Amino acid sequence: MPIKLNLDRVMLERRISLTELADRIGITLANLSILKTNKARAIRFSTLEALCHELKCQPGELLEFVAAEQGETAGIEGGEV
Repeated sequence: MPIKLNLDRVMLERRISLTELADRIGITLANLSILKTNKARAIRFSTLEALCHELKCQPGELLEFVAAEQGETAGIEGGEV
């Protein structure tokens, strides 16, 4: 997937646990885990805003463009988190 979410790195830098962050932004632990492990296919702007507000960061610190490998197609599938 060409867009990678660096949530794990930012959480480590801020020394915040998955459970604590989930509670603070009002998202289920399961959905936050999906984001953290880069298994999500989309993210709502309201979720991104809540993450940035709580982690005191900019969207660019969380999102990273990674060039797709040859043969990989970039499509929009799955649901939003």
